[in-house]
Amino acid sequence: MEPYDMPLSADSFEAATKMFDALVSDLALPETGGLPHHELEELLDERGRDLLRQLFQDHLDLRERRERDAAATCRPHVLGPDGLPRPRLERGHGRLLATVFGTVTVTRCAWRRLDASNVHPADAMLSLPRGRHSHGLARLAVQTAIRMSFDAAHETIVRRCGRVLGKRRLASLLVEAAGDIDDFYEAKVFEPCTDSTVLVLSADGKGIVMRPEALREATRQAAAKRQHTFRTRLASGEKNGRKRMATLGAVYDAEPAPRRPHDVITPPGGLADGHVRRPGPVARGKWLCGSVEHDAEHVIAQVFDHAQARDPDHRRTWVVLVDGARHQRDLVQAEARLHHVDVHIVIDIIHVLEKLWSAAWCFHQPGDPSVEDWVAVHALAILNGDAVETADTLQAQADQAGLTGEQRHGVDTCVRYLRGNADFLHYDKALAAGWPIATGIIEGAARHIIADRLDIGGARWGLAGAEAVLKLRAVDSNGDLDAYWQYHVAAEHRRLYPSDQHNYGLIA
Repeated sequence: MEPYDMPLSADSFEAATKMFDALVSDLALPETGGLPHHELEELLDERGRDLLRQLFQDHLDLRERRERDAAATCRPHVLGPDGLPRPRLERGHGRLLATVFGTVTVTRCAWRRLDASNVHPADAMLSLPRGRHSHGLARLAVQTAIRMSFDAAHETIVRRCGRVLGKRRLASLLVEAAGDIDDFYEAKVFEPCTDSTVLVLSADGKGIVMRPEALREATRQAAAKRQHTFRTRLASGEKNGRKRMATLGAVYDAEPAPRRPHDVITPPGGLADGHVRRPGPVARGKWLCGSVEHDAEHVIAQVFDHAQARDPDHRRTWVVLVDGARHQRDLVQAEARLHHVDVHIVIDIIHVLEKLWSAAWCFHQPGDPSVEDWVAVHALAILNGDAVETADTLQAQADQAGLTGEQRHGVDTCVRYLRGNADFLHYDKALAAGWPIATGIIEGAARHIIADRLDIGGARWGLAGAEAVLKLRAVDSNGDLDAYWQYHVAAEHRRLYPSDQHNYGLIA
């Protein structure tokens, strides 16, 4: 029996054909000829969606008739996922399927056994989802909800597809959609690089406002014990204890681009005549990951695992850019030992410049234009590898100026920072080797992935929802959303239909 050779009934798509003919007739009416273009767009959008939904429904009904007729002629041997046969056939089992065109009904045959669950081979042939909402609708939910608020995403979907999805279900679809991201990247093969290409790793953290039950235990307990100075607002330095720290990680490749200090900081008086500023290394093959559910140790381990996949034999130079936080640096060094790889830790130059600016205002009046030259001179010295010497100079200047107490707070902070991190401030070697010295990639990712979506005004997140949106935005930023979705749909099919019987040849 060859079910695919069955002739197509002339009335299989009769309902859709009538709708199409009616739409064509309405478009030909004189009244329609007087509509402005935007009303014509609205007419075609609404009626066209109804037509597509009816085509979908007619096709499903045709498949159901073919399955029913073929089963009556030659009943196949159907096994369930438990390996037991399902000898009894029952027709007319229906389920709803919400699609991007509207809701349709999937009617199919059920193969039954008294002591076991029903088996619907048509579900596997159609690769139907676990719930009511189609994979196409779930993908639309992901594409909208990772870019805008759930309210705005829900409104967009309803305007396009009709009322096929509630806001609560929209949020749960994102959680389900993010479930295969880690497995996807474990299987992904990245383009190989030459041994001279620098492998750059970086990580950063940013807080997300969470609902109370989603906070870490220590944060929740501290917030409960905290007594605020004012009833209606926070005092200076006080925090309300509503945030949970999310960690982002980045790995990228960069061809070495040797530079000199004055390629980074313009010296007082400007560049010498004829000097052309050398460009810095350019990131390519950027990969981002992140988590708010897991701590920084987990994310940094992911970063090192990914870097290991790019350079399994450790033939390339590994550069780790950090912001100076001791805890982050300790985690990096611990992962480097676990992976048996030598890494070059470089503290972000922007953080160093911020410390210098804080010190500069201890010696200058607000608005003094000479402060820029002062910062440039000391920044150039640090870029030349003289961080400790610069710290000594700043301390001596503060002593000579007679600064005391709060007047020299910025200087003392900068001095401690330079001395405490001197081993990671060898910018002279980094510039000569052509390495990046700034964490712009990960800082930009923190703004784009977290701040632009997870930090919108008034948002308070549950843990599962925040984790899903963060990870899906990282996948989207990596340019992998299309490839990931194909992987996710295939993985979902394997989970739902582990014993998919391809020899069940009853359905068109």
